[in-house]
Amino acid sequence: MFGYVVANMDQLNEEQTAIYRGYYCGLCRSLKKQFGNFGRLTLNYDMTFMVLLLADLFDPATSYHEGRCVVHPRKKRTMTENEIIDYGAAMNILLAYYNLLDDWKDEGKQTARTAANRLKPFIPAIEARYPRQAAAVRSAMEALDREEAGAPSDLDAAANYSGRLLGELFVYRKDFWAQDCRNFGEALGRFVYWMDAYEDLEKDRKKGRYNPMVLIADRADYEARVEEMLKGALGECALILERLPLVEHLDILRNVLYSGIWSKYEQLKKDKKNDEPKSI
Repeated sequence: MFGYVVANMDQLNEEQTAIYRGYYCGLCRSLKKQFGNFGRLTLNYDMTFMVLLLADLFDPATSYHEGRCVVHPRKKRTMTENEIIDYGAAMNILLAYYNLLDDWKDEGKQTARTAANRLKPFIPAIEARYPRQAAAVRSAMEALDREEAGAPSDLDAAANYSGRLLGELFVYRKDFWAQDCRNFGEALGRFVYWMDAYEDLEKDRKKGRYNPMVLIADRADYEARVEEMLKGALGECALILERLPLVEHLDILRNVLYSGIWSKYEQLKKDKKNDEPKSI
């Protein structure tokens, strides 16, 4: 995941902000407890969104810890603790590891290889505890590698593999809500992939890297087409969100889906426009 699934903090009230930060800080603390300080470097808001949704859905026993951290040493922070957060931390490490390996293979980044090697000792235990999710991540990343080895011929192919990966991670338990959770994760995964492709288009073009947006980038309706794709994916997420039995975190989750994500998208559009050559 790439940091696109974020809240619009300006539209959260004080209580909602405390909950959101509590989960983010709790995820950070769980990463440190399970995987050491280096594991905390993989932390992102995308996974915070997943654990907020799953915690609301499954209502795990939850406790709170007051403490300081390296990033915020002066003021104590409230850190939320529950089994869903620990699950999210494990999935965070799993995703980070395979993404780093992908960066090493695709771009030859030595820093990515070094970071992957730092995480590698934790992977066997995660795979043993969560074999279904680990198999899904491996399978999807292998399929993505095959797809991205050639020139793009389909806007959806790579995004669908990304969706398949995230969909399986959103299935915490195989129960009545499992298919809805899977479908939600799949739609969100497609959205994240397309957002990343949209952001990186010019950079990927210059370096000759795979990016499905090249298939439509030169069309007059490019921006409208991208927005249509993104709205379609998030529309699926919204339909599922509104029928899941969510209560405690629903307003925060709505904030992310209906406002935070789109604020991020609008900022990307603005940045891209600012980077365009100015006419004389």
